[in-house]
Amino acid sequence: MNKNEGKEEEVKPKNGNYDAGNIIALEGLEAVRKRPAMYIGTTDVKGLHHLVWEVIDNSIDEHLAGYCTHIETTIHLDNSITVCDDGRGIPVDMHKKLKKSALEVVMTVLHAGGKFDHDTYKVSGGLHGVGVSCVNALSEKFRAEIHRDGKAYEQEYSRGKPLYDVREIGTTNKRGTFVTFHPDPEIFDSIIYKYETLAIRLKEISFLNKGLKLTLTDERELDDKGKPKSEGFYSEGGLQEYVEYLDESRTNLLEKPIYVTGKEDNVEIEVAMQYNTSYAEHVYSFVNNINTSEGGTHVNGFRRALGRVLGQFGETSGIVAKSKVTLSAEDFREGLTAVISVKVPEPQFKGQTKSELGNSEVTGIVSRLVGQALSEYVEENNQAAKRIIEKIILAATARQAARKAREMVQRKNALTGS
Repeated sequence: MNKNEGKEEEVKPKNGNYDAGNIIALEGLEAVRKRPAMYIGTTDVKGLHHLVWEVIDNSIDEHLAGYCTHIETTIHLDNSITVCDDGRGIPVDMHKKLKKSALEVVMTVLHAGGKFDHDTYKVSGGLHGVGVSCVNALSEKFRAEIHRDGKAYEQEYSRGKPLYDVREIGTTNKRGTFVTFHPDPEIFDSIIYKYETLAIRLKEISFLNKGLKLTLTDERELDDKGKPKSEGFYSEGGLQEYVEYLDESRTNLLEKPIYVTGKEDNVEIEVAMQYNTSYAEHVYSFVNNINTSEGGTHVNGFRRALGRVLGQFGETSGIVAKSKVTLSAEDFREGLTAVISVKVPEPQFKGQTKSELGNSEVTGIVSRLVGQALSEYVEENNQAAKRIIEKIILAATARQAARKAREMVQRKNALTGS
């Protein structure tokens, strides 16, 4: 198979007819290899790194369930990747329906895994349950080693197909899942991993999961002592520490970030926010630890609460009336740094790669919980709230002045005919 076979193509009947003979049924992971972009978004360097995220997501699910404290990621000399965790280890016993080891089912069957059982995982990330099996399908070589109940097991695969049945390889005093995979050069434009890309994401994960230890090792680069480059990531402060990290080169208006946490209808929210003297907005949003770069209903709910509460404070305090400006939604965003993280049992995403959350009920939940906490904050921290409103009014004043300047230029151009 060549790289072009991973792209979209049209099936054209040779005889001009369109009948049952033109319907192609791809079995198992063949569909993933035929149309990889449908599952991981792209086969360029972004898709290459997405394989790592999918394996790590499985380990994070174990952490969220309360069983994993350490995730180790290693880039080997041949650009293969190993991800190890100290969770419970994927089950290896026989799956009653499919008559295969549960490990083989997880690694070779789409939409298979514990994340579909809410007794196992209350919330989870991953690509709708296709994640780790997709990684297997798109790997030239793939090996899973499981440490569970005092025994170690393994199974190897090539391009999604098992090379042998799951087998016991010895005893162990460890527990966890160890996955090693080598991306298929027939699928990807490049199979060279970037250390910095992995490091940035792991640091992000550490902030989102306070108390979880993450380690990244790169065997391709040695230090002065001849040891592989290695870095650890760990956060005790979580999202508040994340906002402080994002704002470390900016001048903040508040002594420390505003922190909000709450739960409603099994949806958990966590928000940290800070205002600074810059003119840009920096908002990062996550659902079940997945970065929703295009936002979604959780971000909409946050912005709704922000405008409502701060707008009301500005009016009741009389600060807005004195300024004689009219505030708009964009004014509340200038100089804002915020991280929004929600845990949703049944997330609905727009697009297979989960860049935008679509659950409509989340808007109201986030709006209510953030609104309540923010109302309490402005009531208890009057001076800090005034600094925020003054910043917002400054943004509104600048926006209106810019609009008037544009209008003057347009009128001048109309009069001169230019």
